[in-house]
Amino acid sequence: MITIEKLNAFGANTTEGLERCCGNQALYLRLVNMVPSEKNFEGLKTALEAGDLDSAFQSAHALKGVLGNLSLTPMYKKSVEITELLRSRTQTDYAPLLAELFEMKDELAALCR
Repeated sequence: MITIEKLNAFGANTTEGLERCCGNQALYLRLVNMVPSEKNFEGLKTALEAGDLDSAFQSAHALKGVLGNLSLTPMYKKSVEITELLRSRTQTDYAPLLAELFEMKDELAALCR
C-alpha cells in the first residue's frame, strides 16, 4: 500500500503534492495510486513506436501535467525531458528515455500494491 513515507523515498515532493490537494492525504494517495494505470503512458509508447511525434507530444505533455501536479519528481523530470524533445519534434531514439520512464512507473506501481 502506498504511503507518504514510500513516496518520499521514491523521490516525490509529498509536501508540495499534498498542498495541491489542500492537505487531503487520502485524496493525494488515491490520485498517486491511479498514476500507473494512466492511459497516456501507453499512448506515448504507441505513438513513438508509430513515429507519430505529434500524438506522442500530446501524451507526454499530459503525463508531464499529471506527474507535476502530484509532485512525482523523478517521473516528472523524465517526462519534461521527453516532452521538450517532442515539442521540437526531435528525431531521436526515444526507447531509452521511454524505458526509464516505464521503469519508474513500474516502481511506483509496486509501491501502490
